[in-house]
Amino acid sequence: MMNNFTETWLFTLLEVMSVVLVTLIGIALLAVVVMYIRDVTQTEQTIRRNYPVIGRFRYAFEHMGEFFRQYFFAMDREELPFNRAERSWVYRAAKNVDSTIAFGSTRDLRPAGSVYFVNCPYPTLGQDAVATSTVTIGEYCRTPYQTDSLINISGMSYGALSIPAVRALSKGAKASGCWMNTGEGGLSPYHLEGGADIVFQIGTAKFGVRDNDGQLSDNKLKEVAAHEQVRMFEIKLSQGAKPGKGGILPGAKVTEEIARIRAINVGEDAISPNRHPDINNSGELLDMIARVREVTGKPVGFKAVIGAYGWLDTLFEAIKERGIESAPDFITIDGADGGTGAAPQSLMDYLGMPLQESLPMVIDMLNRHGLKQRIKVVASGKLITPSGVAWALAVGADFVTSARGFMFSLGCIQALQCNKNTCPTGITTHNKKLQRGLNPEDKSVRVASYVTNMKYEVGIIAHSCGVKEPRQLKRYHARVRQDNGKSIPLDELYPDQSSST
Repeated sequence: MMNNFTETWLFTLLEVMSVVLVTLIGIALLAVVVMYIRDVTQTEQTIRRNYPVIGRFRYAFEHMGEFFRQYFFAMDREELPFNRAERSWVYRAAKNVDSTIAFGSTRDLRPAGSVYFVNCPYPTLGQDAVATSTVTIGEYCRTPYQTDSLINISGMSYGALSIPAVRALSKGAKASGCWMNTGEGGLSPYHLEGGADIVFQIGTAKFGVRDNDGQLSDNKLKEVAAHEQVRMFEIKLSQGAKPGKGGILPGAKVTEEIARIRAINVGEDAISPNRHPDINNSGELLDMIARVREVTGKPVGFKAVIGAYGWLDTLFEAIKERGIESAPDFITIDGADGGTGAAPQSLMDYLGMPLQESLPMVIDMLNRHGLKQRIKVVASGKLITPSGVAWALAVGADFVTSARGFMFSLGCIQALQCNKNTCPTGITTHNKKLQRGLNPEDKSVRVASYVTNMKYEVGIIAHSCGVKEPRQLKRYHARVRQDNGKSIPLDELYPDQSSST
């Protein structure tokens, strides 16, 4: 009896499975027929028209190639914008695990432009090392800012980043003692939540500090400055990935909360002009700096990508005419190798100078005009590893900021989906399902560990060069390889331009 029942049950199951299989095959054949008809009748894509159905694989493979190259085909030092070796260092630093490697470096020192540091025969002993020195920004302000941080979080707006990402960065910045830049999207409660020091960025649309007509509002400036955590204000003239280009947050993403933070209307496209309409020359830039500093009482600087540079001489001459107190308290130099969530490829690829060229040039100009001690320099643009930070300090920067380095510390896998609201790690998406994987409590620890390990390894480089702390690094501590295969010290490539006056 039991055997008959089992046989009947198996027979019925096989019948059902066969019906399902035939049905699926039928659906698949019908889908192929539909795709074939659509492909041969459409005129937009030649490959699909000439090779119906099969041609579709070309587009699928092209999309999947972005991900397969990263894991299977690219060598450790090949990928762009950041290669696997760079990303792996950040991941290990953020997870606070062993960052040593074995058998030898995979870095090729032969290409022209390669930088390496000059170790001394008697490196600094551990007991002789000292803590990173504190720097004062805005000595002529009512409320100067003092900090010993080396690397800080560059401008990333709430709206471009998800709520969990902003929360994690804020808490991690507080734990590690670095500052966090709001980006041009305004000051959100999530920036303030963690208790970190904040740099408020004033973008070209004045989001968060604008009146009903879109003009800079003194009252809104006072409201922002009233937060003790807001330490400085940064006027953004341009950014690395898209100098000369504004931005847009589509109206569909302008929620009630984002509209309130940015001081715009719900559902309205948040459009940033390609420059500040009220800043047309060096005089007006200094006027804006003076206004914001007077209203807020806090340090004020500006951020710019350097392309044309004659305007800097004009600016520095105007400062000397007005008086040293009129100078910006800091300048953030963003390299053309900076990043953003979305920008035209023509601008990302071809506009502006790389930081390796612009940073030493600007510092030399400041020295030539006798303004380097007055104006602090922040370097930004692809500096996510200790060697990059140490190079910037040696060239003359006072601080380094990074956006993508901190995104990697949050778990970014360089999926290149920032502009599509499909970020698989929940960092640059407003999709709640994708955000679930980003736990602010856990990721804030990784942010803090990234900063801590960065400071530690920059210190290792400094001690190997024979100085007691990273801010004592000078240009003669690094060399750069030339086209002829030989290297020269950075101080020979960029001689001292200090003013004799």
